[in-house]
Amino acid sequence: MIHCTYDGTFDGLLTTLREIWQRRTEALSIRPVGGAQAGLFAETLFVPTDEITARTVWTNLLRWLPEAARERLWYVFLTEQPDAELLIYRYISQAIAQKGADISDQYADDTVRRVHELSRAVGREQHRMQAFVRFEQTEAGLYHATIEPEVNVLPVIAGHFQRRYADQHWLIYDKRRHYGIRYDGRRVRLVRPESTMATAASTRRAAVLPAALTQREPVFQHLWQTYYDSATIAARRSPERHRRHLPKRYWKHLTEKRPRLGSGVTKTP
Repeated sequence: MIHCTYDGTFDGLLTTLREIWQRRTEALSIRPVGGAQAGLFAETLFVPTDEITARTVWTNLLRWLPEAARERLWYVFLTEQPDAELLIYRYISQAIAQKGADISDQYADDTVRRVHELSRAVGREQHRMQAFVRFEQTEAGLYHATIEPEVNVLPVIAGHFQRRYADQHWLIYDKRRHYGIRYDGRRVRLVRPESTMATAASTRRAAVLPAALTQREPVFQHLWQTYYDSATIAARRSPERHRRHLPKRYWKHLTEKRPRLGSGVTKTP
């Protein structure tokens, strides 16, 4: 039995799983470097990431799991929960022990139920981010948005925005995790604050300096706020229902929830 540590990437986790299986041992814990707890009677093993091994493991998982179940495990990883890695390991181990039988509907099992709960959380955040991202245009022609999702959702929303805004250059920055995704008209790539591009475009406001916005941007934001207000039917307002469908934690990055020009206050629903 061993405690395993890795570099915190999904490729690193897949490499670690391969190492555990090859050693024919059992993992007591799988944590990023610095997060593992050493036991008295078990060794702690650091597994370096091997991208080729990771791709092989990812492909071979389809021998034991349906594709939808494999994707759920990736979603579990993106939740960044302390038990995410061990859940993934246990789920796969159970599927292998049952000779590839689909265990997805075995909700009485704690591991299966927890995997479903966490993967649904990522799905919910994915749909909300796809609806709630608000871009601002900078003088450089870049459309920029800042988000603070509860889970690491950028990897699962990148494709949506690449398809929807294929003719624009844009950057979505995750303020909580200090990295973003940028589309340059050809492909999406990761950017981080330590790079010049990310620092210049992402870390103020924790986003863009107001002075860097195009002069027309405040006008467009005002027009959007006016449309939002005019589309609201006062007689049907329900603050409780509104907050249920649009949780308050998203408001500070929504154009329609910012203070109106000259008002200094934000309207309530």
